[in-house]
Amino acid sequence: MTNAAFGQIVLVGAGNMGGAMLAGWLKSGVPGSSVTVLDPGPSEKMMGLITEAGARHSTSAPEGLVADILFLALKPQVMDAVLPGLKSVVGAQTTVVSVAAGKTIESMEGHLGRAAMVRAMPNTPAMVGRGVTGAFANAGVTDAQRDIVHRLLKVSGPVEWVASEADINAVTAVSGSGPAYVFYLVECMAEAGRKAGLPADLAMRLARETVAGAGELLHQSPDPANQLRKNVTSPGGTTAAALSVLMAEDGMQPLFDAAIEAARKRAEELAQ
Repeated sequence: MTNAAFGQIVLVGAGNMGGAMLAGWLKSGVPGSSVTVLDPGPSEKMMGLITEAGARHSTSAPEGLVADILFLALKPQVMDAVLPGLKSVVGAQTTVVSVAAGKTIESMEGHLGRAAMVRAMPNTPAMVGRGVTGAFANAGVTDAQRDIVHRLLKVSGPVEWVASEADINAVTAVSGSGPAYVFYLVECMAEAGRKAGLPADLAMRLARETVAGAGELLHQSPDPANQLRKNVTSPGGTTAAALSVLMAEDGMQPLFDAAIEAARKRAEELAQ
């Protein structure tokens, strides 16, 4: 990327997600001089990254600053308090990108005015460059603006665009919250291994590396997930015995159906 390609980026929020995005932008060639970070109290690590990159930091929007990209890396609980102070940053050319779960474009427009807006839902593996992001653009976003946003988002992994803003709630439920489901799977596997007689620390190491390795195989293999599962499963073997429980009528699928629906509904509630 070149500075001319995206203009002035204003990153609001210097937490884990904001830091991951900034690090990814810098690694992909975005010059630090084109980035202004707004955060009242960035961590020492984040301040080091900002300083080393030659980016600017401010606790609030500097007078006269107008963004080409206003990137909101904020928790939904603070959006209503922070957005009014950012209205001056939004101009006719600004594209607003928000990663706050549940906060609708309509609610953001209530604070910032009508603008080209993108709602994006990355997930925490973005911190190691292995995230996935679902995104929705409103009618005010031009093809050129969408392309720039896509390039900024893809530094942390693939970007999938959805046709409806309501779909972002389902994206949040599946991939936004999804890493926590996988981490809990590791916990459950390790605990089951402990109950089967393994030392707890060994069971955790086995579970952790198994899930990490399976994820990497899924990442590298062109085969669909169900084929990879079948490749591991010998008829009448140990894996088949375990899957007969996990794939039973009252097994994992109905649990995941209920879990995803609970997360989707909560995302809707956050929009109220």
